[in-house]
Amino acid sequence: MAQSVGAIAPATSPVLTIPLVFALAGNGTWAAYALATVQITLIALLIGALARRSASPGSLYSYATASLPPVFASIAAWALLLGYVATGSSIAAGFALYANVLLKSFTGHLASPSLLILVCVLATATMAYRDVKLSARTMLWLEAVSVACILVVLLLVLWKNGLHPDWPQLRLHGSSISSVRLGLVLAIFSFVGFESATALGHEAKEPLRTIPRAVLQCALGAGAFFVLTAYAEVLGFRNSGVALDKSDAPMHVLANHAAVPVLGIIIDAGAMISMFACALACITAAARILLLMAHNRLVPIHLCKTHHRNETPHLAVVLTAVVVGVPTLVLTALGYSGTDIYGWLGSFAVYGFITIYGLTCVALPLQLKRQGALSKGLLLVAILGGISMIMALAGTLYPVPVPPYSWLPYLYFVYLLITLVFFFRSRQKRSVAATALEDFS
Repeated sequence: MAQSVGAIAPATSPVLTIPLVFALAGNGTWAAYALATVQITLIALLIGALARRSASPGSLYSYATASLPPVFASIAAWALLLGYVATGSSIAAGFALYANVLLKSFTGHLASPSLLILVCVLATATMAYRDVKLSARTMLWLEAVSVACILVVLLLVLWKNGLHPDWPQLRLHGSSISSVRLGLVLAIFSFVGFESATALGHEAKEPLRTIPRAVLQCALGAGAFFVLTAYAEVLGFRNSGVALDKSDAPMHVLANHAAVPVLGIIIDAGAMISMFACALACITAAARILLLMAHNRLVPIHLCKTHHRNETPHLAVVLTAVVVGVPTLVLTALGYSGTDIYGWLGSFAVYGFITIYGLTCVALPLQLKRQGALSKGLLLVAILGGISMIMALAGTLYPVPVPPYSWLPYLYFVYLLITLVFFFRSRQKRSVAATALEDFS
């Protein structure tokens, strides 16, 4: 549960993701999150059905390798790896942004964003290198405190605005189906990582029972929280004098509006801690995916080594941390803001998750059919889940978003082509080596 909650980082979405969704969907922000909740719940049901039958350190990649042809299993691995790495990079930018929000509040000064990004990446990598259990549980409790403070502020905002329906939102005033579809991609980003508990399949107690439960509870709980938060934030900012997507610290503004400014500071601190927890969860999950990929010869074999004392995939952790930190540091050095980096890399990460979720919708029926356990209900869920992922992907292509968001699908396509070339070349080399060994024998 701590691993999945940490990867979702629910306290992060009200302060960073929901304002970005609002910039695209306007009064349809809550609807984008409601649709995302339905889609993610379908995928959670499928993941639960798979997780009740097998447990592995490779997360969804292990399920894909058990049912799909090798080339599609390779795509699943690289897509999921990209999802976690790009999410970690995005979150590192958000951590630097909110660390500076707090520094400015208390000292009036700002620190170098690059330095703060380095602190985030190095600290989370150190925790993942040593032992994730204690740090993950600690982050779970801190996340709970942050979410509780956010809920208090939002309930006060709803109370001050009167307990009556907000018809401009419910009628999607000024919004449209196209704008909601555009906002849906970033809304899905709020959920990504909900399945990361499956990455600890060999480390959890009773994984066939606890992991499916954690995945479904995280999907439903996060969905309810995000829909409520989106609705209350849009309502609270309507008469605030500043647009929701233009505020550096939206929950701080709402806390002042609700006459509880101290909660605004606590929420800002909680958001920073939440981003730290998310970065830790992403590095933890990505490292274990690399471990399984090394076993399957998709990456160098030495990445499957584990530390002799900590029993963590230490080499994979180090490599993951480097790949997480570099994109954010480069974009920061080029002068881009933390909000822009968070939105760009977060949207890029969604393509990896849409791919792996879609492949899961194919893998489940294949696996259950071989086992003679495929029911009509699960087949229907798989079909609906697959359709929902196709719709989410289509929403990123039309209507065409503004650059650089419009470039991201094509960058992802190039990424997949490179991984496919790598897969076929590696397979050819193994085939040649096997033939040479056979001839020698």
